[in-house]
This record gives sequence, structure tokens and C-alpha cells, in this order.
Amino acid sequence: MGAIWDGLKNYIFLFLQFLYGGVKDYGFAIVLLTVTFRILLTPLMWKQTKSMIELQKVQPKIKALQEKYKNNKEKQQEELMKFYSENKVNPFGGCLPLLLQMPLLFALYGVLGGTAKAPGNLLAHLAQNPGISKAFWKILPDITMSPQAVFAAHSASGFLAGVWGALPYLIFAILFAVSTWLPQFLLTKDPTQRKTASYMSIMMLWFGFVSPAGVLIYWVTSSAWQVGQQVLTQRMLAAKENEGAGS
Repeated sequence: MGAIWDGLKNYIFLFLQFLYGGVKDYGFAIVLLTVTFRILLTPLMWKQTKSMIELQKVQPKIKALQEKYKNNKEKQQEELMKFYSENKVNPFGGCLPLLLQMPLLFALYGVLGGTAKAPGNLLAHLAQNPGISKAFWKILPDITMSPQAVFAAHSASGFLAGVWGALPYLIFAILFAVSTWLPQFLLTKDPTQRKTASYMSIMMLWFGFVSPAGVLIYWVTSSAWQVGQQVLTQRMLAAKENEGAGS
């Protein structure tokens, strides 16, 4: 299993190097790599978003059934299964596509992430080849550094100097946190789920603060693509539903 995992990461890194050969910028190569994989995952993402939207639409009725049979769990489960069947809703429809794409997404993180002691493919490659530029255009001078490391390097002159010196990195960390929260906010109006997404985004803010900038480029690009795809899917499904209602 370890050999298969390493092989997958190596193939992804080879493709990243191929993209780098065309653009001569590893940050931009990560953007292209992310977009390529998101395009490949589009059918799975379509099914996932569609299932989640369908489930959200019937959520009030599901809650009503759960409340009605709250003292009889067996009857509650029976009625819920009947409801799902009659309305052609799969409560796990959004999970399967996510599970199928997780190995690929984790492999991508394994290529782009890591630490100084256990670097991913990209970090190890850049460490072994100090002559290669680590910048992402003029935005991020070094994609191997985390916002935390850049802040620490500049904060010797004071807190504000640290914030100013790390500002581009901090913006990417904030965008990462926002992009974790936004898809859930657009998908549901349920206050509990929105609150959970808010807590998750705070946790992701810390994760982004300590992650290499190359990982943040991947996550921000990936999340931006996801939000766009989700909005498009919602509009297409709404248009199809209105079409059906009109006929």
C-alpha cells in the first residue's frame, strides 16, 4: 500500500514539474495542477453538490419526522427510510463522491505540504535545488514558508512589522479560512450548520497560519473552484426545477 501511495505522489509531482517547465513558476504550476484535478473531479463534485442540495431541500420534513417519532427510534428510522425512498433522496449521496476523491486530495497535500523534518515532494525538491525560484509571481517570495514563519522572521522589529512583512501570506491564510466557511454558508440556511462551518473556519485559520504557502495556494484555488462550481450547480438545478414546474 505504501508503494502505491508513494507512486501516486510521484506521478503527481512529475505532472507538477511538467507544468513548471511551461510556466517557470511553482506557485502558478500549483494553480494549474489544482485546476486540472478539479476538472477531472467535476463529475464527482456535481453528484456530491446535487445530493447535498436535494438533502437540504427536504431537511425541514426530515426534522418533522424526527420530532414526530422521537420516542420511537425504530419507527423513526422506518419512516425516514420510506421518506428517502419516496423522494428519491440518498442521505449518503454527498459522502461517496467525497470519499472517492479523498485519496487524491491527500496525495496532493503529500506532494505540496510537509515539514522541514518530513518534507513533501515539492519541499524536498526545492531544498535540494536552492537555485530554483521559490516565489509565486511577486505575491509570495517563498512558497515553502508558512505565514507563521514569515511573521516570526519580521516580528523582531515589532508586531506591526511582522504583520506587514507577512501580509501576503496572512491574506492567503484568511482566504483559506473564508473558503472553508463559504461553501457551507451558500449551501444551507440552517443556523446550526452555519455555526459549525464558522467554528471550522476558525480552526482552518490556524491550520493555514502554520502551513507552507504552496499548500495555501492549492487550497485557496481548489476552494474558489468549488464555490464557483457549487453556485453554477445550484443555478442549473434551480433552472431545471423551474422548467419542470412550468411544463
